[in-house]
Amino acid sequence: MAAPLPMPQGRPVLVTGGAGFIGCNLADRLLRMGHEVIVLDALRRPGVEANLAWLQQEHGSRLRSMVADLRDDAALEEAARDAGAVFHLAAQVAVTTSLHDPREDFDVNIRGTFMLLEALRRSGRDVPLVFASTNKVYGNLPDIPLAREGDCYVPEDPAIRAAGISEARPLDFHTPYGCSKGAADQYVLDYARSFGIPTAVLRMSCIYGERQMGTEDQGWVAHFLIRALRGEPITIFGDGCQVRDLLHVQDAVDAYLACWHRISDVAGQAFNLGGGVENAASLRQVIAVIEAETGRPVRADYSDWRAGDQRYYVSDTRLARERLHLDAPLPWRRGVARLGRWLAEQRATRPSASVSALAGATR
Repeated sequence: MAAPLPMPQGRPVLVTGGAGFIGCNLADRLLRMGHEVIVLDALRRPGVEANLAWLQQEHGSRLRSMVADLRDDAALEEAARDAGAVFHLAAQVAVTTSLHDPREDFDVNIRGTFMLLEALRRSGRDVPLVFASTNKVYGNLPDIPLAREGDCYVPEDPAIRAAGISEARPLDFHTPYGCSKGAADQYVLDYARSFGIPTAVLRMSCIYGERQMGTEDQGWVAHFLIRALRGEPITIFGDGCQVRDLLHVQDAVDAYLACWHRISDVAGQAFNLGGGVENAASLRQVIAVIEAETGRPVRADYSDWRAGDQRYYVSDTRLARERLHLDAPLPWRRGVARLGRWLAEQRATRPSASVSALAGATR
């Protein structure tokens, strides 16, 4: 765990999307470290209000909640005026939603991020901002030849197989979601170059962990576990051999805090954030671990590949580990087992909770 950071001139830390999955874990860590925190969240996703209630119960008056949309000028001005640092996680987070309503996706992810950057610029203070980006900025990687080995796709290029996809990879936005997050990613970096605002970007792979109540569209590790615990089938889009690198949310929180702590050294830079090659797994491999943990078979139904799906994406984490001084992440099998136990406990204590209520905290 990172050492406590100095209070930013007595000002609170702003976490946009702070009632979501990653946001609430980050806010909780900051509060436990002694910081005051502002959570700005529209509470639009079903279930995230439970995360906010949990934070309020755990931390009381040191948490200030602002139930507001990211595109609310007045709310952003108020939050930016008070904040000493910003972690920007509020977003439209699903590829499928972006294909259904690309205008809303654009408005939230691009215009909302732009408005936040402008509010910080108008504050006249050098307020650090760390932005939650995505591996989707690299597109679906069609030029990387893959071979299938057992239940996994693996790159034929030995360098990529050994280390994963690095930050040197050209950006190639696919789907409205990829475009909107990619454009926001570039705006955040350019505000460091053009206006001197100390910003950094984390391009995340598959983050999972406690307080993730995944859905079919987003948060697939938790979604698979929830369906398995309910004895319900899982739908796999593609053949299930697609590979991702898995990173536990507490390791992700470490990286966000390290970015802030070292912002003077890393301002204007983007880092790939994931579990790396040692935590790479295919969907089929994750399902096998879930079956072992739950002691019951998981039925998988297969459907067509979805737009923008990557058959292989594993983060090259060497730059992030070197520049941010990150420890080795939690091994994914242990992390998935831990998440499974937490979800089972939640079901035991909230037996009447509906699937929709258990599907909200996925940002």
